[in-house]
Amino acid sequence: MKRLNIKIYGIVQGVGFRPFVSRLADACQIRGTVCNKGPYVEVFAEGNDAALQQFVEGIPKKAPERAAILKVDVHEVTDAAPPYADFAIIESAKERGDIFVSPDIATCDKCRAELFDPKDRRYLHPFINCTACGPRLTILESMPYDRERTSMKEFPMCAACHKEYVSPESRRYDAQPVCCNACGPQVYLLGHEDVRGADAIRAVRRVLASGGIAAIKGIGGFHLACDATDEAAVHRLRTLKHRPQKPFAVMMRDEETARRACHLEPGEAEMMTGHQKPILLLRRREDSPLAPSVAPGNPKVGVMLPYAPVQMLIFDYPEDHETPEVPAMLVMTSGNPSGAPICHNDEEAEETLAPLCDVILSHDRRIRLRADDSVMDWFAGRPYMVRRSRGFAPLPFMLSAPLQGQVLGIGGELKNTFCLASSHLFYPSPYIGDMSDLRTVLALKDSVQLMESLLENRPEAIACDLHPRYNTSAVAEALAKEAGVPLFKVQHHYAHILSCMAENDQQAPVIGVSFDGTGYGTDSTIWGGEFLLADYKGFRRLGSIEPFSQAGGDKSSREGWRIAVSLLRDTLVRTMAGRSAAEVDAVWKEQCLALGLCDEKEFAAQSFMLRQHVNCIESTSAGRLFDGVSALLGLRRESTFEGEASMALQFAAESAEGTDGSLDLPLHEAADGRFLLPTTALFGALYARHQQGRAAEELAYRFHQALAEMIVAGCERARRETGLSTVALSGGVFQNLLLTRLVKDSLEAAGFQPLLHSLLPPNDGGICVGQAAFAMYALQEK
Repeated sequence: MKRLNIKIYGIVQGVGFRPFVSRLADACQIRGTVCNKGPYVEVFAEGNDAALQQFVEGIPKKAPERAAILKVDVHEVTDAAPPYADFAIIESAKERGDIFVSPDIATCDKCRAELFDPKDRRYLHPFINCTACGPRLTILESMPYDRERTSMKEFPMCAACHKEYVSPESRRYDAQPVCCNACGPQVYLLGHEDVRGADAIRAVRRVLASGGIAAIKGIGGFHLACDATDEAAVHRLRTLKHRPQKPFAVMMRDEETARRACHLEPGEAEMMTGHQKPILLLRRREDSPLAPSVAPGNPKVGVMLPYAPVQMLIFDYPEDHETPEVPAMLVMTSGNPSGAPICHNDEEAEETLAPLCDVILSHDRRIRLRADDSVMDWFAGRPYMVRRSRGFAPLPFMLSAPLQGQVLGIGGELKNTFCLASSHLFYPSPYIGDMSDLRTVLALKDSVQLMESLLENRPEAIACDLHPRYNTSAVAEALAKEAGVPLFKVQHHYAHILSCMAENDQQAPVIGVSFDGTGYGTDSTIWGGEFLLADYKGFRRLGSIEPFSQAGGDKSSREGWRIAVSLLRDTLVRTMAGRSAAEVDAVWKEQCLALGLCDEKEFAAQSFMLRQHVNCIESTSAGRLFDGVSALLGLRRESTFEGEASMALQFAAESAEGTDGSLDLPLHEAADGRFLLPTTALFGALYARHQQGRAAEELAYRFHQALAEMIVAGCERARRETGLSTVALSGGVFQNLLLTRLVKDSLEAAGFQPLLHSLLPPNDGGICVGQAAFAMYALQEK
């Protein structure tokens, strides 16, 4: 007989791993123990050589679908010890080391079948789960993952559930959230707490079936729901939520329903029906029954399938014979007032959601950590993340470098997530939100504290954005001062490039192309279309788009017409060289009014600011360039949500893809030696063709094509200067898949190796990883 000590690292907690090991041991006639140690699962296995070999080989081959094994260490135990009598799961014992926390997992097919089986004792139970599915991160208070350290500790198991919990042959063997109708949490109507269970679900179904709006508490927070095929219901929700244009996500009853409304590309169905069930951006069918205002003017719509039992019961409730059929397509948007984080308890829901809906369905299982839905697009046959949260966070990214220490990257001001890193593992948090709202700032502080506890992370350094007035910077400064650790201020676009490098485990320097809205530059101007020579120790600015004056303060980030007015002035100054300033100004005003960019009063204010340089700043923002072109072409004069004008420009371009005609605009140099993309000349070329009556869609595509050509030309210039051929593409502008494809394909044709994002967003939701990477490498220098 031989005894082995086996340590398994990775996502091996909260996925039924210990019960799996126990069953495998029984099948291989192995005696011993299995235990959660926090950083890993430890097994002592005793048996003959053949049985032990079969057991060890079976661990990675037969592991639960939701497990992610990163490493298996096997050592023979030579110390004399009494033989084991059988194989047992023993009590968890915490040890320090790498920690892997499982994300929340969508309800599995077996639990769904039981949910609707009248013979099953969990028939219609809104909290059904097993070792393969159910809440994880959002109910977790500390590690290791055991019931007494979750929100489920408030619900003692009944005898029948306990029997399953301790029985190796049960699917719920050692399933921490296990419960049933007799012992689990309950749903109820907020404000009418006496309406509980089946009666509460029926009441919500009646509201939705009659065209009303319901707030529904799920795994990581509340949703607001209504009939997605009812234009009046969707319009009412938009009015109440003060969300005039931003697309709503839709939850479909099943895959068949999704296919009636949208087209699915290869791979998308597997992602949509898998255990993560994100919101997928799918192209809408022309005959889609969805209400037009679900996603106004957008060829795509965000679609997800039910991932929690209560959502499945909203769609289908066999015991409800009185309610008309609930719509098979429901708007299912985050339950929060504009700018605030998703509501996660009754107090928040009562205060902020009650005015927005007709009924609130809540439950008494506490949400410890908010987790909004993940959102992803699809690019080059794989996921392309837009918002990384439920189902993915806090799965870590792993770097191959030998790093030591613990750090915190506090993240960006918009689309905030933060990142805790321990040595080579980088754990991005669930989505928090935009930091302009005090409630979101408080949610950030609470979430950092809880995640630090779960991951046993005590940061030795903290990193934040370089911008001096960001709320995230203030939070980071306070945390660093309180902990007595260094604070690193990381330039925004450099953090974008580091995030792309980290996701791709790129250790060598790169040419970084970081295009987004705005970021505070090292020269105190606004950056946004940047070429950087970057590695984890620092960067050098190689080039940018051509600077322009951005007037009007914060309003200019929402009102693209201001950018168009500024760029039009620059264009006319160049094309009317030799004419007097008064003549240029007269044509400038005439054209601004003729194009509908502004009225006379608005022009007067904008003209004063630009000529006197009042409330103006120099900008190389690629995002604002998109907004300005969108306004010039009459697509969007201003945005009601971030990216609206740029999205309209992309959609117009996609409708005219293939339009021939390169603009062939050469690079030139700035006074500081960096190269400049001739984007003012590009704006001028588009203006001239617009004056000739060319279609907005054609010009939108030409803009994308020309900008892609300029980006590749900039990379070729950077390659000549640096000798590098690896290009990291990051920043919110690369959420635009048309531009991303044009740039990627052209880079590859020119012999470059482009690095792109996939499971980390290219937008500001990913920069926390870049910040953390900089801080971690800085620690190595100490």
